[in-house]
This record gives sequence, structure tokens and C-alpha cells, in this order.
Amino acid sequence: MSQLTIFADSDANNALLTSNDVQNIAAELAKVNVRFEQWQANTEITEGTSNDDILTAYSGDIERLKQQGGYQTVDVISLAKGNPDAAELRKKFLFEHTHSEDEVRFFVKGQGLFCLHIGSKVYQVLCQQGDLISVPELTPHWFDMGSDPEFTAIRLFNNTQGWVAQSTESPIAEQFPLLP
Repeated sequence: MSQLTIFADSDANNALLTSNDVQNIAAELAKVNVRFEQWQANTEITEGTSNDDILTAYSGDIERLKQQGGYQTVDVISLAKGNPDAAELRKKFLFEHTHSEDEVRFFVKGQGLFCLHIGSKVYQVLCQQGDLISVPELTPHWFDMGSDPEFTAIRLFNNTQGWVAQSTESPIAEQFPLLP
């Protein structure tokens, strides 16, 4: 179940708001210019569905976002449970960083926790199957895929270089809860 938890950035122990209501999550995130949507595939997605077929299944929403946001490239990334490199991959995203473009992710399957540091608050967004999040460029954030991740996600990029992070050098990400 999708979830939004908002904290003061100085207090990771007391949530200011917690919601599992998708409309409320979208409305709260819209206040800070973060897009949150839910998509439905136009065909059934199974374990054997190819990346090209996944992109076709969501082509209407993908094309809409490409036109609205000027996204140039789209791909599908997957990580299977039991991956021996999971700990190293997880660590790659657990520091506060920014990007010079929007970070757009749609979860075809699985989940991920986006933690956005906006103003004096931390917005933790648990994205699950069917959820899209678009983190605006230059927004400090970190991402947790969990200790034994399993997910498939569609990524949209404004540039052809793909994922490029700039560390904020802040230790804030170490202070907030992560996925098990």
C-alpha cells in the first residue's frame, strides 16, 4: 500500500502526517511540486513480460509525460530478490543527493522508498506497484530499495546520460527510517 509520511527534518521520531490515501498523498506532494500518480497497464503484465512489452503496456501515460516534461529517454530497470549485489546497490542511493533533471520512476512491480528533503521537512513516499513519482530537479532526496529488493520500474530522463547524482554532503539520510 502506498504511503506518505512527513517529518520535521530535525525529528525523525515523530511523524507530522501519515497517509495511505492515494488522493491525499498526491495532494500533499503537489503542494511541494512533486507529481504522484497511479497508472494502469493496458495489458496484463506477468513475470515473462519483456521490457518492450512493459513500455507498450504503459505507452499512453509514458507519451503524456514525455510531452509534458520533455523527457527524451525511457527505459525499464529490474532487480530480482536474492541479488548478491543488493547491499552494494542499495548503498548507492542512500545518501542525500540532487539531480540536474527530474527523477521520474513508475513501479511496474515491487516497491521503493523515496525520501525528499524539502524546506524543513522530510517527505517519505513509499511507492508500490502502480505508483509514479516525479521528483523535481535539484530537490535533495535519497532512495531506499530495502535489504532484499525486488522491483521493476520505468524510468524517464530529460537527458541521454541517465542517472547522475550530486551529493549534498549532508548526513540527514542516516537519521531517518529505512525499509527492512
